Amino acid sequence: MPTTTTPTTITPGRILISQESIQARVRELGVAVTKYYRGERPLFLGVMNGALFFLTDLLREVDLETEISCIRLASYAGMASTGEIRGLEALGESFAGRRILVVDDILDTGLTLAKLVRQLHQLGAEEVKICVLLQKQRNRELPIEADWIGFKIADEFVVGYGLDYNGRYRGLKHIQVAEEV
Repeated sequence: MPTTTTPTTITPGRILISQESIQARVRELGVAVTKYYRGERPLFLGVMNGALFFLTDLLREVDLETEISCIRLASYAGMASTGEIRGLEALGESFAGRRILVVDDILDTGLTLAKLVRQLHQLGAEEVKICVLLQKQRNRELPIEADWIGFKIADEFVVGYGLDYNGRYRGLKHIQVAEEV
């Protein structure tokens, strides 16, 4: 007799980082980014959809004239990276001579950010820096480091504040560890 398995359901679990801690850290990052780019007009390139809330809040804390652009990249299916980056073909505009700050939700395997940075340099960017809300403490598949990091976290799957599981839970105010039930 064949056995049936119940599909796994993912739900938000324990709070890893509170809304208040996120807000305080984003303020600190805003000060650091402002200091670095003082007197310049950098291009903030948000990696959507995950960085939506982080990008918005960071921009509110930065005291600079900036230009804003977004790119939608994806590499996850469920809770795992596929190793394939979808969306890089959308980088059609010129980045020649620009100083770019890539703003992303999380540095995990490094595949997405490494390929994005390489593509921006190929398009003529003068400088590409990276600001991430979260950096997982794990071995990267490609060598890449963020210049500004909100929080270093364990290698756990998290949701909330823009991070999702198959499009769900982005709107949570806290960052929570995803649990299988």
